[in-house]
Amino acid sequence: MNVEIEVIDDPARACSAMLLSAVLGGGHVVLTGGSTPRAAYQELAQALRSIGRDLGGATLWFGDERCVPPDNELSNYRLAKDSLLDPLADLGPPDVRRMQGELGPDEGAAAYERELRGAGPPAFDLLLLGIGPDGHAASLFPDQDTLAECSRLVIGVPQAGLEPFVPRISLTLPALASAKQVVFLATGASKADAVAAAFGPDAKPDPHVPASMVAAAAQATTVLLDPPAAERLR
Repeated sequence: MNVEIEVIDDPARACSAMLLSAVLGGGHVVLTGGSTPRAAYQELAQALRSIGRDLGGATLWFGDERCVPPDNELSNYRLAKDSLLDPLADLGPPDVRRMQGELGPDEGAAAYERELRGAGPPAFDLLLLGIGPDGHAASLFPDQDTLAECSRLVIGVPQAGLEPFVPRISLTLPALASAKQVVFLATGASKADAVAAAFGPDAKPDPHVPASMVAAAAQATTVLLDPPAAERLR
C-alpha cells in the first residue's frame, strides 16, 4: 500500500489545506459527508474568503450520497452546501455535480454514471473519504456485492450497512481508486479499530474492511488522523 499516515491535533485543518491547493489549481475534487469533513469545508470556505477567491475553476463531485432530497438533513450535498457552498455564494457560482439521491439508488446511480462518463470521465485530483467504525468507505460496506463491481463507475446501494439505514449511491472501488490523491479523514476513538484494520502495519485488502481495498488500489493515499483515531496504530 502506498499510504502516508499523519497524526495531528487538527486533521480537519490539514485537510482543508489540501483541498485549498486542489481547488486553486482548478482540479476535480470529490467531496464526502460527515462531521469532520464539515469542519474541513468550513476551514476551506474561510481560507478562500480570506484571499478573495471562490471555487471557480474547480469541479466538485461526490463520492456517495444518501437517497434523500438535497435539502434533507441526511444529504451529503446539503452538508457541503451549508458549510462550503453557501458561505461562498456571493463570490461566484461553483461547478458542483451532485448525486441525485432523490431518484433512488438505481436511477440515481445511472444518472451519475452518465454525468461522469460525459465528462471524460474526469481524472479526480483529490478524493476525500471518511472511514466508518465498520471500515466502510463512501457507501461501500463490508462484504457487500458492491465491492466486486468492476465495470461501472457508480452503483446503487439498496441496503446500507450502517446507520442511517437509507439506500445510497456510491462511486465504485475502481472509480474511488482512480483518483490521483485519496485522502482519508478520521477523528475520534470510535474509528481507532477501523483505522488499524485498514491502514495498520498488518493491513491488507480485505472485503470486511472496504477502506483497506481503496487504499490498496489507489495511486497515493494520505490518512489524516487525530491521536484518538490513531491509538491502535501504535
